[in-house]
Amino acid sequence: MTSASPPRPRPVAGRRRGVLVPTLVTLGVIVVAVLVLAQVWTEVMWFDQLGFVEVLRTEWATRGLLFVAGFALMAGAVGFSLSFAYRSRPVYAPTTQEQASLDQYREAIEPLRRLVLIVGPVVLGLFAGGAASQQWTTVQLWIHGGQVGEVDPEYGMDLGFFLFTLPGLRFVVSFLMAVTVLSAITAVATHYLYGGVRIGGGSGTPRTTRAARVHLSVLGAAVLVLMAANYWLDRYSILTKQQSGDNRWQGAGFTDINAVVPSRAILAVAALVVAGAFVATAITGNWRLPAIGVGLMVVAAIVVGGVYPAIVQRFQVQPNQQDAESDYIQRNIDATLAAYDLEDVQVEEYDASVTAEPGALREDAETTASIRLLDPTIVSPSFKQLQQIRGFYDFPESLSVDRYEIDGESRDTVIAVRELDLAGLNDAQRNWTNDTTVYTHGFGVVAAYGNTRGARGAPEFWEGGIPSTGEMGDYEPRIYFGQSSPEYSIVGGPEGTDGWEFDYPDDETGTGSVPYRFPTQDVSAGPEIDDPFSKLLYALKFGDEQILFSDRVTPDSQILYDRDPRERVAKIAPYLDLDGRVYPAVVDGRVKWVIDGYTTSDQYPYAALRSLEEATTDSLTETSATVQTLLPKQVNYIRNSVKATVDAYDGSVDLYAWDTQDPVLAAWQEVFPTSLQPMSDISGELMSHLRYPEDLFKVQRNLLNQYHVTDAAQFFSGNDFWANPYDPTVTSTEVPQPPYYLTLQMPGADEARFSLMSTFIPSGANARNVLTGYLAVDAEAGNTPGEVSESYGTLRLLELSRDSTVPGPGQAASNFTADPTVSNELNILARGDSLVRRGNLLTLPVGGGLLYVQPVYVQASSGTTYPLLQRVLVSFGDEIGFAETLDGALDQVFGGDSGAEAGDAGTEGESEAPPTEEPTDGATAEPTAEPTAEPTDEPAPGSGVVTDARTALDEALADAQQAIEEGQAALADGDFAAYGEAQDRLDAAIAEALAAEARLDD
Repeated sequence: MTSASPPRPRPVAGRRRGVLVPTLVTLGVIVVAVLVLAQVWTEVMWFDQLGFVEVLRTEWATRGLLFVAGFALMAGAVGFSLSFAYRSRPVYAPTTQEQASLDQYREAIEPLRRLVLIVGPVVLGLFAGGAASQQWTTVQLWIHGGQVGEVDPEYGMDLGFFLFTLPGLRFVVSFLMAVTVLSAITAVATHYLYGGVRIGGGSGTPRTTRAARVHLSVLGAAVLVLMAANYWLDRYSILTKQQSGDNRWQGAGFTDINAVVPSRAILAVAALVVAGAFVATAITGNWRLPAIGVGLMVVAAIVVGGVYPAIVQRFQVQPNQQDAESDYIQRNIDATLAAYDLEDVQVEEYDASVTAEPGALREDAETTASIRLLDPTIVSPSFKQLQQIRGFYDFPESLSVDRYEIDGESRDTVIAVRELDLAGLNDAQRNWTNDTTVYTHGFGVVAAYGNTRGARGAPEFWEGGIPSTGEMGDYEPRIYFGQSSPEYSIVGGPEGTDGWEFDYPDDETGTGSVPYRFPTQDVSAGPEIDDPFSKLLYALKFGDEQILFSDRVTPDSQILYDRDPRERVAKIAPYLDLDGRVYPAVVDGRVKWVIDGYTTSDQYPYAALRSLEEATTDSLTETSATVQTLLPKQVNYIRNSVKATVDAYDGSVDLYAWDTQDPVLAAWQEVFPTSLQPMSDISGELMSHLRYPEDLFKVQRNLLNQYHVTDAAQFFSGNDFWANPYDPTVTSTEVPQPPYYLTLQMPGADEARFSLMSTFIPSGANARNVLTGYLAVDAEAGNTPGEVSESYGTLRLLELSRDSTVPGPGQAASNFTADPTVSNELNILARGDSLVRRGNLLTLPVGGGLLYVQPVYVQASSGTTYPLLQRVLVSFGDEIGFAETLDGALDQVFGGDSGAEAGDAGTEGESEAPPTEEPTDGATAEPTAEPTAEPTDEPAPGSGVVTDARTALDEALADAQQAIEEGQAALADGDFAAYGEAQDRLDAAIAEALAAEARLDD
């Protein structure tokens, strides 16, 4: 008999799942790890290529240690509190109605208890670790901050305690308070849930178990000790308090010093006493003493900490506030001037004249010759139209003002970099290969004289074209790193080839362009992507698989990204606030981007607090995408401590320690000992292009609105406070006028210097728009290697008399508009398809008074549009000049002879209107052989001279309109010769129209 074979065992489904799940988990971990590496390891490669991996390592290590410490402390404390409360629960909870109602909650929680005991502390620990890691700068400054050498006026402690130590102590105390409070909350909840703490019950039954009593007493004592520490630290932090009410000064006032500070000390001692009561309760089991202590503390906090200071303020200070607060206001004034580097402002009374005398500018000849006519915020379209060359090149909306030595003379210059703009490519050209490997860089700089103009009012370029030609000399023109560079480019081709990058256009090559291969074997501009793993990481980082599969990514390739100069400096110097203006300079044969870096603090005792964003907002930051404000943070200390440069060719970054007296920078040099170079490494050529930064000047002028008043009593009254005038060229919003760079000689100075200037008017909604002050800073650092000019950073403040009648910028602009001659000619210029734009309104202290200069540009409102400088407005007191050149306008204002020549003297010839003569008599019936002494016919009303004048006006306006149309057509065709002829006809027509209108007026 044959036995049946045993049944074959069925496969166990669980085994297959057992293999599948670990496999999926492993794959998931690998994917997550690769994605994390795509962000983390590429950052390491970026920093390492730049030579600043120490910064990344230090920051990440500090953040990591703080995260671990914060996580361990919070998770450990809360976890221990939960665990101890559960393990020490009573075995048999008292049978009461209260406990019976809690049974259902215990039963619901029990299946999840282990998970809660683990997940709860872990989640809180993650939040705590993240919060702690954000304080890495506070901790590093605490560790490395040193003595400042100055003491505060109240406690006599070195300012280093307030700048470095106090923020660190406050962070530790606040963090420990959060840990202790959360531990106490979780302890109370657990003890209550499991019967260790009862709320109800008979009077003879203990409300807590011994374990719960000890646990909660220790936590209560810890909370009270930390409260005591917090109260004690408040005594020091109060020195940076914002005064309530009028908000005119910061720092501890009379009430703070005489009432609040003592109350904080009393409350600190009281908290320690109550903490001792909690410790006693842990031993004795009597909760009455700590309960009474907590109640008394609450009463003391209300009475001693709140009511008493209010009484002192109301009945002792307010009736005599000026006398009571005088010493503390003086502390605020002195501290503010020190914290913002305003202690050495040279103040001079300036008796400004409003009468324009012939020859008044003779002693200001150097300033007059340097007056800048080119407005860098307006002429960018002119740069684009005349120097763009190709549509994929571009210039920023706001250009930069610098100074260069040309033929042995320092000249103010408007300069811009011709950057690459991929948006300028047509759709047929846009693909990954072109965007990433062909169009990789811009080319060259363009520079124009600031104080004159070219033909027809165009900028007079002294450097431009492709290849670049002019007075700049030889330099590396390729711009791989700039403010509008592509997100990333891959450069470098096989060695021995011409490369596939578009270098610059050239009609002689037959292909329309010259190719270029970035020399990656000799120059490092970005991380190398010479292996499959690097390609994979960057493909994931940028979400672009082409990086992984393209044949143009070779072993010789480098990838360039994070190319904006400001962004590069911000990453390698995370402790700096960066100026909103980034400007280019040609230095030692290379194009360098220059960025100013600031160290700041909000812990300087008694110094005024300012919002950096509000203080640096002006009409330029509101209208230009390339000029930014500082970060929206509150500070009461600032220094321009670092000058940074970014090489436009290879992206290398250099940080130079500029302010060697800054204690905050000294602390950061201890943190990052190799990232900063000494000032001695700055070359003479680079030094000649470093300048006083705009944003620091904006913050300082904002403070000088109030802190030019250094007497406490006068400061308290506030009757002499100033304001920065609104920009009269911007009518859409009320924003301050920006400061302007220009070369000028301040009254009393020995020579003209490259300076940054601003003006002041009285504050108040109903105040007159007249000048009350004029501020200029010597912005020129000199040209000696490693040595700053002695006069650099000198702030000079001209204070005008309280009854000043010198027009402010708004009033000056209004006077221009109201002048009949100016208004008529501007209306004529604006006829037809033309747009009149007024440039920056400059103010100069020359001729014993204040001179206003404003260029006037004309451009078409449609089609090919770019502004051309056509006229210049000038005013001195009530006198107004309006001419084709600044030189001519100055002569008009100063009685026919200003006494000095402007930079555009003699440039009006090509567009000068022919002279016109007014007729001396009326029309005759027939032409006479010789002019008669009197008219042969008496003109009738409404005819004769009047009719001729009206006819002449109509004809002149028609000619002007035709000339404008023909000029715009010539521009559209690129026919500059025809455009010039049209401008000549336009000038002649305007002159004829003005003459005819004058005859009508007569």
